[in-house]
Amino acid sequence: MKFVTLEDGAKIRNGNVLGLALYDGFALEDLTPLPSSLALLARMEIPRENFKAKKGHTLVVPLADGDTQCIFLVGLGDRKSVRPDDYRQAAFSIVRAAAIRGASKVSIAIPDASGSYSGCDRQISRCIGGGATLAGYRFEKYHSSDEDDRFRVPDEIEVLGGDIDALEAGRISAEGQCYARDLANEPGNVINPQTFEEAARKLAGDCGFDISVIDSDELKRRGMNALLAVGSGSATPPRLIHLKYTPPGKSAATVALVGKGLTFDSGGLSLKPADSMLTMKGDKTGACVVLGAIKAAYEMKLPITVHAIAGLAENMPGGSAYRPDDVIKAYNGRTIEVANTDAEGRVTLADTLSYACEMNPDVVIDIATLTGACAVALGETTAGLFTNDDSLGDEFLAASRVSGERFWKLPMDDENLRKKLKSPIADVINSTGRYGGAITAAMFLESFVKEGTPWIHLDIAATDFVKEPYSYYIKGATAYGVRTIVGYLAARAGAAAEA
Repeated sequence: MKFVTLEDGAKIRNGNVLGLALYDGFALEDLTPLPSSLALLARMEIPRENFKAKKGHTLVVPLADGDTQCIFLVGLGDRKSVRPDDYRQAAFSIVRAAAIRGASKVSIAIPDASGSYSGCDRQISRCIGGGATLAGYRFEKYHSSDEDDRFRVPDEIEVLGGDIDALEAGRISAEGQCYARDLANEPGNVINPQTFEEAARKLAGDCGFDISVIDSDELKRRGMNALLAVGSGSATPPRLIHLKYTPPGKSAATVALVGKGLTFDSGGLSLKPADSMLTMKGDKTGACVVLGAIKAAYEMKLPITVHAIAGLAENMPGGSAYRPDDVIKAYNGRTIEVANTDAEGRVTLADTLSYACEMNPDVVIDIATLTGACAVALGETTAGLFTNDDSLGDEFLAASRVSGERFWKLPMDDENLRKKLKSPIADVINSTGRYGGAITAAMFLESFVKEGTPWIHLDIAATDFVKEPYSYYIKGATAYGVRTIVGYLAARAGAAAEA
């Protein structure tokens, strides 16, 4: 996919699909300043009752002559309440419609916040680049034949007044998300800790990252017993994978990204019901996200050092599996009483977070499909954010408002909840029951973060997988969090390109 930008007044060449975004309350005569190919709209008698430009509304206007199949209208809603994500969704709708029609080229005109089509600012251009890229995503690897043989990702996308650098930044961030989605969508019989390592090694080779892999023998030697315990029931031993991106020139900061990598979660001896095991191939999404984010940071050449660290295990029942009532000594010396082997993600992250803190980063961000309690609290389209540094949390939330990925900050100051983590025979217990479960899980993780290290925990258990398509997400893995992490990294690096 190639982006081409056009300056104000340039003539848009005949595209297979012409896409036009409109604010609610538009008048057809307002469109006459557009290039001649789009000004066709002004000469067409489109009944206003057919298209009011409400947010998300679309209308296809077929064209009988020429190389252009149709004009695709998409509503942005009220100009006063438009959000950055609305531009991303508009670009997605236009390019997805073109791809479904097999179009090789798309021409797009999206107005700025003032309603002018004279040019898109950097933020709008980033959103267009991201939305257009997400529109081409499908996971068709295991279909014996293409279910929609007309679908074609356009070769060229022409954007009126777009900023090419910002379009490219949006594309790179979205491609990082698509990379992570591909990995997360792979089933458990394809991706296990060993084959995930192979994927990470390929990425490291392609991008020139330093990579370290700690196998099960080395995990044992180092005392990473928590990660070992979670993977003890599987025929495929666990691993800890560490990729490092070092930017050319001076680095503005060092950020450690930590991902939960349960390549499949049966619940272990605390076995899940059969229905609850469906989609558990996606319990590795956090690990996939940190790979997608470090890939995007490298391709954007962000002046920031990034560590991507994934604790990988398969949580299975068996004669060697860890048990309820076990006590495990983690990497940082703290002991964990196991109340439930299905609360395995936090146990996996205990060693992984402790290891990440040894890099002496300025910030640690962990991301995990951690708790059903977070889904109950926030629903299926908002993820949880927990932090030991409120200003850091606010910076991350600012990035999320641009990325369109919804996060909500939950409290960490309830000492009555914190008391539930106390165990009579160990330092902490790994499960405290249903009430406040997302918060107590975050508090558990905090005890494995080095004191004084700014830290964010992202619980994406509700948002990592889509059962029914919405917005720019199709059914399957979302890799939720990639765009916000990349946007945060860009802002942290002092770059203007929040993706």
